[in-house]
Amino acid sequence: MSLLQLAGVGRSYEMGTERVDALRGVSIDVEQGDFVAIVGPSGSGKSTLMNILGCLDRPTTGRYVIDGRDVGALDDNALAEIRSRTIGFVFQNYSLLPGTSAVDNVATPLLYQGVSRRARLERAAAELDRLGLGNRLGHEPTQMSGGEQQRVAIARALVTDPALLLADEPTGNLAVRQGEEVIQLFVDLHRAGRTIVLITHNPEVAAVASRRVHLLDGTIVELEQAA
Repeated sequence: MSLLQLAGVGRSYEMGTERVDALRGVSIDVEQGDFVAIVGPSGSGKSTLMNILGCLDRPTTGRYVIDGRDVGALDDNALAEIRSRTIGFVFQNYSLLPGTSAVDNVATPLLYQGVSRRARLERAAAELDRLGLGNRLGHEPTQMSGGEQQRVAIARALVTDPALLLADEPTGNLAVRQGEEVIQLFVDLHRAGRTIVLITHNPEVAAVASRRVHLLDGTIVELEQAA
């Protein structure tokens, strides 16, 4: 069953008197349990596509359906609800709250769902423990390595049990060994049944996905299935 469907999606921007087509005719289906990498060089349209997939932006043309809901027909409040409940975001720069413990960082998304503080902290602690950070609950971001910070960010993305994990260059700020550990974590999450869409410029990172979508100049130039 398709979790995401993009059909002929385009995104254009007006730059003064010029029109820039960041995406053109992009069509992708992502099934539940898929692990898909969107790969391409800088300027290929990856960030624009990520913003559309994450309901942070809307297509100019075409249709995007997520979890059975047509994004083009939704108002801002409905889109915010999808971002809160259906999608878990992982960013390159971790986007953790400074001066805040790991467990409180992970618990934050549950605050907006009306979950009690006790339940928030219990769920956050359990998620961190699953990712090997059970001994770092009280540590702030500055007290952790880059790899640990990204694990906290992944725990935060997972704590709401989203249908989709959307990761944008998750190893971009990490040393090679830390990046390999984070990628292995995504592999393990996929094996456990998570649906993952990974945005990357790095073919070696993309290689762990079951399917790869290659973008160039805003269009799909290749669809590649893992052997």
